[in-house]
Amino acid sequence: MKFNKVTDHLTVSPQILSGDLPDIKKAGFRAIICNRPDGEDGDQPTFAEIENAAKIQGIETFYLAIEGGKITDKDAKIFGDKLQELPGPVLAYCRSGTRSITLWSLSQAGKCETSEILKRAKDAGYDMSGVVRRIANGGHIPEDTIDAKHQIVIVGAGAAGIAVASSLLGRDKSLDIAIIDPAETHYYQPGWTMVGGGIFDPCDTVKTVASLIPDNVKWIKSAVAAFEPEKNTVILEGCRVVQYDRLIVCAGLKLDWNAIEGLEETLGKNGVTSNYRYDLAPYTWELVQGLNGGKAIFTQPPMPIKCAGAPQKAMYLSCDHWLKKNCLKNVDVHFNNAGGVIFGIKEYVPPLMEYVEKYGINLNFGHNLVRIDGPEKRAWFKKANDDSEDEIIETGFNMIHVVPPQSAPDFIKVSPLADENGWVDVDQSTLQHKKYENIYALGDCMNAPNAKTAAAARKQAPVVAMNVLHDIGISETRGLYDGYGSCPLTVERGKIVLAEFGYGGKLLPSFPKFVLDGTKPSRLSWLLKERILPPIYWKAMLKGREWMAKPEICKDK
Repeated sequence: MKFNKVTDHLTVSPQILSGDLPDIKKAGFRAIICNRPDGEDGDQPTFAEIENAAKIQGIETFYLAIEGGKITDKDAKIFGDKLQELPGPVLAYCRSGTRSITLWSLSQAGKCETSEILKRAKDAGYDMSGVVRRIANGGHIPEDTIDAKHQIVIVGAGAAGIAVASSLLGRDKSLDIAIIDPAETHYYQPGWTMVGGGIFDPCDTVKTVASLIPDNVKWIKSAVAAFEPEKNTVILEGCRVVQYDRLIVCAGLKLDWNAIEGLEETLGKNGVTSNYRYDLAPYTWELVQGLNGGKAIFTQPPMPIKCAGAPQKAMYLSCDHWLKKNCLKNVDVHFNNAGGVIFGIKEYVPPLMEYVEKYGINLNFGHNLVRIDGPEKRAWFKKANDDSEDEIIETGFNMIHVVPPQSAPDFIKVSPLADENGWVDVDQSTLQHKKYENIYALGDCMNAPNAKTAAAARKQAPVVAMNVLHDIGISETRGLYDGYGSCPLTVERGKIVLAEFGYGGKLLPSFPKFVLDGTKPSRLSWLLKERILPPIYWKAMLKGREWMAKPEICKDK
């Protein structure tokens, strides 16, 4: 007997036997739903037998027999209604549990996100991709029609999505391209560190999506519910179906604020802030200006995260302000990092450590934020110990800059495109999906082992554009991505350590060392970050102008 928990109220399982009822009672179940018709197999117990054994244990029962593959809308409604009526937790079963989990999935359609339904089913061990259109259609059987068809469909209108669309059109203006994204606002996220340091104005980091999508690209303003790669289709919320010849996935990543207990309700007040959100970065600067003493904590969650240097960038700029204000000596600064090193590329560690010592920062490795109480100004960290069990460290704070745990978007995690960790599974050089040859991915949502930065997406966009056109037969060459990423580490106001590197930690500087040595803090790097990179982002990267972003060419034999 195998219990597959779906929610606190429902568990599904394969066929149970009368002799299992004492164990089912012991496991705490108070009701059973049978979704298997009597007589499917010769050795199958009848529902009456299960019902009689359940009565002895004081367990309620309900019989909703479903023939394999024949679940009606009415069946799903009955299941959902009965699930609410019966005392929980409830155990539902059929031959394998598939009919029971399908009934639950359809009964929940329209009540919660499609991705959440698919995730709970997947976590219980069941794949609901066969009924995803029906789930997206509110649980009802949809008409099997295609609402739109495009030569190239791009999922995501962030930096990667708009950049790759522009790169494609820069090579061939006749392409039929659609971008799917429900957002109306596009953010220059690398600028939020500067907002939190009092250098940029927040309004300089935001534009409308409509103003950035290239001419002749169709904008489908909707959220993706699921992918059907075997059918070359994307399912949108509401069960609209978009078909493609080539699919490019660049949906960013998920900032999981809810993963830290108590965080969401205290963000933006009680001294709790984060530069990882547009509306919170100004609060960071407000806190920094107002703090004259006390304890300031800067956190970093487990990798991977968007821009691995961002957590400490906020810290250095804050410390620089307190130093110039002559109050740093009164501020107890802590960098609580879930990882084991300050930065993953060894060449950049020495200059960073010089600033750690200059500012008197306490480095606490293996410290992962798990809970926070804003009003009480208390935080709890899980500390990893090599030779003993993890321990919980409680500490107070006057200010805390929080970086949330991050993962692939839910609708990608539960899709056939994902690897075992939920990221789109691509070849790290071509960015082509390892299983589906007409699918590519770039940006933060895919699993190539590179830094998740806007600079990486700027280099990836022309690689994907070139390779898609090669597949279509328009280009004779393919591009290769070398893992390039850039992280301008703002160690003080006016100086930056410019980290540029590729796969395996190989240094990939954009300039000769005599012009700019990225391993040393420099004013030139600061000017690049403050004055040059924003216009490069808005006027070059998002416009398909590939200055210093030409990919390595791989000519097919």
